[in-house]
Amino acid sequence: MNGTERIGVVGAGIVGLAVARRIAEVAPGARVTVLDKEHAVAVHQTGHNSGVAHAGLYYQPGSLKARLCRRGIELLKALCEERGLPYDECGKLVVARDESEIGRLRDIERRATENGVPGLRWLEGAARMREVEPNVVGVAAVHSPATAIVDFKAVAGAFADDVRAAGGELRLGREVTSIAQRGDEVRVVAGGEEHAFDRLILCAGLQSDRVARLAGDDDGPAIVPFRGEYLRLKDGRSDLVKGLIYPVPDPAFPFLGVHFTRRVDGGLDIGPNAVLAFAREGYTFGRVVPRDLAATLGYSGFRKLAVKYWRTGLKEMRGSVAPGVLVREARTFVPSLRREDVERAPAGVRAQAIDPDGSMVDDFRVNHVGRVVAVRNAPSPAATSSLAIAEHVVGLALGS
Repeated sequence: MNGTERIGVVGAGIVGLAVARRIAEVAPGARVTVLDKEHAVAVHQTGHNSGVAHAGLYYQPGSLKARLCRRGIELLKALCEERGLPYDECGKLVVARDESEIGRLRDIERRATENGVPGLRWLEGAARMREVEPNVVGVAAVHSPATAIVDFKAVAGAFADDVRAAGGELRLGREVTSIAQRGDEVRVVAGGEEHAFDRLILCAGLQSDRVARLAGDDDGPAIVPFRGEYLRLKDGRSDLVKGLIYPVPDPAFPFLGVHFTRRVDGGLDIGPNAVLAFAREGYTFGRVVPRDLAATLGYSGFRKLAVKYWRTGLKEMRGSVAPGVLVREARTFVPSLRREDVERAPAGVRAQAIDPDGSMVDDFRVNHVGRVVAVRNAPSPAATSSLAIAEHVVGLALGS
């Protein structure tokens, strides 16, 4: 590539900033410009996620998720250590509550082993499990000591600093409204300003499908926003759990389920549920954006998904209205938890890509349209994998 190539990145979340940082590393003469409609970095998914650095337990061996998660957590740990950012390997227990979950737990162990997750241990019986988590109950667990917690907003800030230090530009508060490929250029209108790039990379998160369509990419998959609502342990009760406690995923449920998540600030969260958000950026129940809601309800893929999972959706909505539902679920792992121990915590929104046939896109998905590379699906563990995703995406964009 030409060392003075002009490269645009749409999206100032952790993936977009990692991509811009990677471009500066491999093409130090390139002119890198990051565009985002918000006035600060890491405003949406990055700034509202669980803070877990995933070790790669669940993902299908050989998938992009599995490969980029394992590579990404190694890069992330090294960066946090180098920059003095919080990185706490508090570990994770994936708990089988009864014998019916043992087979699925063994499958997780198999996947994690194939993915190269280090330090895995099978813990048989409550006594062994309580050596790791004194208040947990269950019949068996897989322990992943390499699973960690981090401050992803701080990591994104470090990426932004690196981009600026390398001569890149962050143009914030500029929403992309037009993308046109003309000959050897990609022309982008953002915040009323026109930019000309030789290549463009789209990492737009909750708006990824809309921005990709501007560039001429396929209509599907479409983003359907699901709000994840959490409870937080009150002061004095966060010592109930030392690290992370996760359930064995239920194949009848499209999301992971309720779990305990320790935060780098010492707090402990319980959740999330997964309820349809009425806005792409619907962090509260009361936020409704008619355009977003109409797009969701009018999408054939969502309607097919809803037909399959409507009972699950009603259960999740009950948990949204009545926090005691989440507490009861969490008590199946930690019986000493009480309703009065918790209060509501800030929610996040997951940008879930759904194909027109109603299937939820599981793996990372990246499309190539001429001089534009579009990240179409990057849910968890995208923050963990951000540096590895950047290697992959920049390689596609620059042909290396």
